[in-house]
Amino acid sequence: MNFQAVLFDLDGTLLDTLEDLADSMNAALVDLSFPAHPIDAYRFFVGDGMDMLVRRVLPESARDTNTCARLKAAMEDEYSKRWNAKSRPYPGVPELLDALTQRELPMVILSNKPEAFTLKAVAELLPQWHFVIVRGARPEVATKPDPTAAIEIARTLNIAPADFLYLGDTNTDMQTANGAGMYALGAAWGFRPGEELVQSGARRLLQTPGELLDLI
Repeated sequence: MNFQAVLFDLDGTLLDTLEDLADSMNAALVDLSFPAHPIDAYRFFVGDGMDMLVRRVLPESARDTNTCARLKAAMEDEYSKRWNAKSRPYPGVPELLDALTQRELPMVILSNKPEAFTLKAVAELLPQWHFVIVRGARPEVATKPDPTAAIEIARTLNIAPADFLYLGDTNTDMQTANGAGMYALGAAWGFRPGEELVQSGARRLLQTPGELLDLI
């Protein structure tokens, strides 16, 4: 194998952001008089963008356009206050990023988190490492699992999609990687169970970040 670049998902892959996401959304839900959810429930709520997160946490009877818009605005406000309260890189991630940097392998990030929050999180929580491209959710580009953004990144770097390792932690990431023609790696330490990643097309399931280096 002769991979030339690594594409990372962000939440659940490089950064453990679950508690900040859950705390923010629960605060927003309570503010709008809806019930909060256990933190672990957010492992399955997040991963497909803010709009889908809003729909998943609301009771089915309350998923009208107006309520979704109000909750999304409340969530964005709450998350802006606490997005970095508990979020940190997963154990082993700094060492992996150091090793990839030493090998001069281009690293990129593609997240379904809104782009403003994505850029802020990378700048503050992963400041020591250089990512040649950082992309979050943008209105003009379809979110994952649509592979458009991943293919756009490959084209920008002039590297064939097949030469990318793609590391993510959800079925959405595995579908994106395979749809883009990249080598799908599942992060077993992330938000979703390993079985989901394998069933969704992971070529290999990594138990620790450092195992990625075996493929370089």
